[in-house]
Amino acid sequence: MMNAGKCFQIHFNITVAGPCNKRVKPVDKSASVTGIITQVKTPALKRLGQSIQRSISFRTEARPLPPMPIRTRQKASSFPRRRNSQLWSDTVDSLSHELSTKEIKRQEVIYELTQGEKQLIEDLSLVKKVYYEPMLKLDIMTESELGQIFGTLDSLIPLHEDLLARLEGLRGAEKTVQEVGPTMMDWFPCLEAYITYCCNQVGAKALLDQKKQDKRVEHFLRLCQESSFSRKLDLWNFLDLPRSRLVKYPLLLKEIQKSTPPEHPDEEALPHAMELIQRIITEVNLKTGEAECQFYRRGLCYSEDSQRVSEIQASRFLYCHGELKSTKGQKLHVFLFELVLVLTRPMAQDREGPVQFQVYRQPLPAAHLHLEDLPDGEPSSSGSFRGAFTGNDKVKNCFRVSATGRSKPQSHSLQANDSFNKQQWISCLRQAMVQSRDRQAQGSHCKPSERLSPEPALYNNIAELNLNSDVEMPDT
Repeated sequence: MMNAGKCFQIHFNITVAGPCNKRVKPVDKSASVTGIITQVKTPALKRLGQSIQRSISFRTEARPLPPMPIRTRQKASSFPRRRNSQLWSDTVDSLSHELSTKEIKRQEVIYELTQGEKQLIEDLSLVKKVYYEPMLKLDIMTESELGQIFGTLDSLIPLHEDLLARLEGLRGAEKTVQEVGPTMMDWFPCLEAYITYCCNQVGAKALLDQKKQDKRVEHFLRLCQESSFSRKLDLWNFLDLPRSRLVKYPLLLKEIQKSTPPEHPDEEALPHAMELIQRIITEVNLKTGEAECQFYRRGLCYSEDSQRVSEIQASRFLYCHGELKSTKGQKLHVFLFELVLVLTRPMAQDREGPVQFQVYRQPLPAAHLHLEDLPDGEPSSSGSFRGAFTGNDKVKNCFRVSATGRSKPQSHSLQANDSFNKQQWISCLRQAMVQSRDRQAQGSHCKPSERLSPEPALYNNIAELNLNSDVEMPDT
């Protein structure tokens, strides 16, 4: 899911094995399957290390669509820190037969899958013992508040303990795994429990941010983050681990499949397993998107009844949302719902009250939107941009949205935090416009249940849109 201005991980030791035989030798202990492979003596393992290094990075997983928080670009140091981890070859003392480079890589990725489960279990257990239980005993938060923030996290631990036991049971006498596909196929249906957990996250994050205004809460969380056990991660990093793990399974299975030769017993099962986990992720995304949409809809406050347009209640998900600035430098929190763009002004938050946003001007139906990408360094044609954002003639990272239709024409020139943030907004706006116009062209006869969530494939059609506004309207 995307939160504009913010936006929508952790990976993870086993005792070092003894001397290896000439067939398989360990690499440096600080190396990781998903990190940089250091020098190795065996040519096969060296080639393997180079291959893995070029393969996907599991530290930057694909995030679920909708809704996606628009985020600013992060520095590398701000990503969750990884634990040191071993390679599968570090655990092998001897083999009765030679393994190909491809098979070694396959075993390494399966081992990474297993270790990831172990480390996730450790982290989720840590969250319960170090955060939940102390805050409850010290009365830093009430049991009800902690229940809302932690959700069903505790129920997820047994699920992953089950998978870990299954994966470890697959390892033969020589620590190799033959088939992993059927095991994953049997286990993946358990992940439907993630729907409840992920749907709770938007409210959990809002409540946690709200409670951080309490000095006792802020002090406790800061002490935890500065402690060695947290690896400099905050509480939300840990609470987001299950979702991060969920979207990693397709990547891991894809890597295993790449190293699975034809006629292997796993060759048939792995594609089915990948299809199954992708369906589950899609379902989780859909339900989570609906929950986030409902959460923010409830937080909208209207100054006029005319602002309560039907498109707001009919929208099932958010494309994105976050902070943008108006031409006057005013901070706005903008929501791009499925069917409508809503500009709001954040309201002062009561420490105990719900998150609320005052609707600003009239919402703009996506089907009537026009989008104009304003080049950097050029004021708008009306001159209203001049000096409004930066104190000089040049402006950056701006775009204009306008609409005509049932109400008087209106236009909003908006500034994003940076070029990355701006492009995310433009991409989401284009996608919303394409889908809304397609739906309108089809006569809007489809049932709400038949409407689709935003799909990446739609970006292929976005280039056909005319981004220049064809109506001159005054900026807000």
